[in-house]
Amino acid sequence: MLTIGVLALQGAVQEHLNCLNSLPDVAGVTVKKAADLENIDGLILPGGESTTMGKLLREFKLTEIIIDKIRSGMPVWGTCAGMILLAKSVVGEATCHLGLMDITVQRNAYGSQLNSFTTNLLIPDISSSSIPLVFIRAPYVESVGAGVKVLATVDDKIVAVEQNNMMATAFHPELTSCLTFHSYFAEKVKSSKSLPS
Repeated sequence: MLTIGVLALQGAVQEHLNCLNSLPDVAGVTVKKAADLENIDGLILPGGESTTMGKLLREFKLTEIIIDKIRSGMPVWGTCAGMILLAKSVVGEATCHLGLMDITVQRNAYGSQLNSFTTNLLIPDISSSSIPLVFIRAPYVESVGAGVKVLATVDDKIVAVEQNNMMATAFHPELTSCLTFHSYFAEKVKSSKSLPS
């Protein structure tokens, strides 16, 4: 049984938990304090408000612990605001939050154009058929470092990336009935458990 935590300080927590608990041999649990991080195999940073989430991470003294866990190999997946939390650089902001993923992110990139939209896309690394992507005032990745794999683009904008044990999406798989991304992340977590420590 895999135990995958969802950072539960703010944002789309329950939706991710519902998806995780719909997968075989996966238990989704909330992560609110440092002790919760000791019993999980992987972590999802959900959508929400990245500034608020970053502030709460600091207030709950979770920032450094999460950074250490991810650097030690724990798989992590950031969706929307979670992508911003992971980024080493955010356009227009002097500081970052976790600063682990070698990406530069544009916040609320779709906000002024279209607050939300849904599209279908074939992402070969994830699935052999098209899957629905839901964007809500979404960011996108403006640039990536050498070690980052681009998984998906929409209108020439990078919206899904992977780097070692980290994954980030600008969209919200948890707001659809499609479990493809959650299954992919669960497999990533499973693989990490079988690696020698």
